[in-house]
Amino acid sequence: MTNPSGTTRRQVLTVAAAAAAAPLVAPAAASAAEAHRPGTPKTWDLTLLGTSDTHGNVYNWDYYKDAEYDDSAHNDVGLAKVATLVNRIRAERRGRATLVLDAGDTIQGTPLATYYAKQEPITSTGEKHPMARAMNVIEYDAVTLGNHEFNYGLPLLDLWIRQLGFPALAANAVNVRTGRPAFAPYVIKKVDLGKGAPTLRVGILGLTNPGVAIWDKANVEGKLRFDDMVETAAKYVPEMRRRGADLVLISAHGGDNGTSSYGPELPNENPSALIAEKVSGIDAILFGHAHNEVPQRFVTNTATGAQVLLSEPSRWGQRLTRMDFTLSRDRGRWTITAKQATTLNTNTVEADPKVLAAVRAQHNKTVAYVNQVVATSTETLSAAESRYKDTPILDYINKVQTDTVAAAVGTALPVLSIAAPFSRTAVFPAGEVKIKDVAGLYIYDNTLEAVVLTGAEVRAYLEYSAKYFVTLAPGAPVDPAKISDSSVPDYNYDTISGVEYDIDISRPVGQRITRLVHPGTGTPVSDTEQFVVAVNNYRRSGGGNFPGIVKPQVYNAQQEIRQLLIEWAQAKGSINPSDFYVPNWKLVREAVPVF
Repeated sequence: MTNPSGTTRRQVLTVAAAAAAAPLVAPAAASAAEAHRPGTPKTWDLTLLGTSDTHGNVYNWDYYKDAEYDDSAHNDVGLAKVATLVNRIRAERRGRATLVLDAGDTIQGTPLATYYAKQEPITSTGEKHPMARAMNVIEYDAVTLGNHEFNYGLPLLDLWIRQLGFPALAANAVNVRTGRPAFAPYVIKKVDLGKGAPTLRVGILGLTNPGVAIWDKANVEGKLRFDDMVETAAKYVPEMRRRGADLVLISAHGGDNGTSSYGPELPNENPSALIAEKVSGIDAILFGHAHNEVPQRFVTNTATGAQVLLSEPSRWGQRLTRMDFTLSRDRGRWTITAKQATTLNTNTVEADPKVLAAVRAQHNKTVAYVNQVVATSTETLSAAESRYKDTPILDYINKVQTDTVAAAVGTALPVLSIAAPFSRTAVFPAGEVKIKDVAGLYIYDNTLEAVVLTGAEVRAYLEYSAKYFVTLAPGAPVDPAKISDSSVPDYNYDTISGVEYDIDISRPVGQRITRLVHPGTGTPVSDTEQFVVAVNNYRRSGGGNFPGIVKPQVYNAQQEIRQLLIEWAQAKGSINPSDFYVPNWKLVREAVPVF
C-alpha cells in the first residue's frame, strides 16, 4: 500500500519522526533486546499504540465556540496531537516494531465530520474524508468500526473504508444475505522485531457494537446483523491462532462494565472485560465506546488463568494508549514475559504539521460554514439549567419538532414532543445566532420520527426520566449542582411538551409524576388517551432503554433535527421565546416548586 505522499509503506513500521524529546514512557521492555547478556534468554519488545472514539476530531478545535478546544482539565483533542505522540514514540524506538490501532467511532461527532457526510457528502463529491486523510498520514495499522460509523449509511461507510490505507475490521457485523462477515474480521501482520529476530505474527481482531442494530436500524435492517462480541471472539481467536498468530490483540468498540443501555434483547453493549475473562488465547484488548480513561487493567481468563491486558484511551484524541510487550522465543514458540499499559496526554505536545496540512482546507471550510448567521435572537437563551428547569431553549427544539410532525401527519390527535438538554453549555446569544450555536444546542446527528403513545405510556416515560433526580425531603436545602445524578448524561433528562406535569422529587422513584394534565385545563390525562409523539431516532429505536417508545413510526422522513432547527431559524429570521416558550413542567416537593 502507499501513504498519502505516494511512497511505498513497509509492512514493518519504521521511524516516522526524525527527532523526539525525552522518552514519553520508559518501560522495562524498551531496551530488553540491547540488554541481552550471554547465558540469559534473549528478549524482544513490541509496542502497541491505540486511540478510540476520536469522533471526527483532527484539529484541537471547538467548532461550537470557534476557538481552540479547552475544558476544566485543560485537555486537548484531535488526531493532529495524537500524531505527534505517535511519531515521537516511533522515533524513540528507533524502528523497532510499533503498531497503531483505533477502536472505533471515527467519522461522526464534530461539524467537520458532519459537513463531509451531510453538506458536501463524500459520496457525492468523491472527496477524501478528513478522518481518512488524517489517519493515513499517521499510518494506522487497522481501525475497528464503531457504532457511529453506521450513522450516515452504508454507502458512505464503504467509501470511507476504501479511502483508508489500512484495514477496517468488524468481525461480528454479518451480511444478512450471505451469512458472511460484511467487513474484514481480522488481520494477521508479520512484524519484524529487529535485526536477526524471528518474525512475529500479530493477529488483530476487530469487534463492533451490537447496538448498531438499534441505533441505526434504518441503515442496517435487512442488510447486516450484529452478533455477540464474546461469541464472535470465541469463534475467531482460535482461528487466528491456527493460522499462525503468535500474539492476539483485540480492538473492541465496547466498554468494560458489562452493562447495556438498551436492555436484554441484543447482545451485551460493553463486554470487553467479559471477552478477556471468557475467551482463551487473547493477550490484550484495546477498547472504547464508554469514553473512559482506563490506563491499565488486567482481567484473569477463567479457563487458563492468563492475565489479559486491557486499556481504554478516553475520547476525542485526548489520550493515546501505549501497551508494551516483552517477548522471548523458545523452541519455535513466542512467549510474552511482561506486558504493561499506560495512557499519554495529548495536551503535552504540539499538533503535527503534516496532519494539520492534510486537513486544513476541509477544516477552514467547516469553520466558515458554522459561522454563517441564521437568525437574530431577541435575548440570550441558555441550556445550563435545562436538566432541572423548564427553559425556552428546549422549547425551541420542541416547537420545531411539533410543527414538523403535525404538518406531515395531519392528525386529529394531540402532538407532543420529546427533547432533552443534549449540552448544558449550549447558548443562543442575544443578537446574531450562527449555525455553530444551533449545532451546539443539538450536537447529535439524530433524525426526527414520531410514534403513537397512550396517556399511560407518556406517564411511564416521564417516570423513567424522573428517576435520575435525587430524592429531597420538603424543606431540605437545594443544591442545583447536586439535584441530579452527575453520572447520567444530560441527554437522559427528557422533557415532553404538549402536556403539563409536575415531578415530585420528595417521592420514591416510579411515583414522581404527581400531576399530568392537558395544557391550560387542569383536566387529567387518562391512561387510554392517544398522542402522536415527536422523538429522535436514537430514543425511538431503544437508546437509553426508555419504556414504550420502541414501536412503529407514524412519521419518519429521515430529516435531521439539527437541520430542521437551522431551517426554522432561517425562515423566521428571528428567535423570540414568545413564539415557542410554553412553561409546562416543574420540579416540586409536595406540590411546592423547588425553584
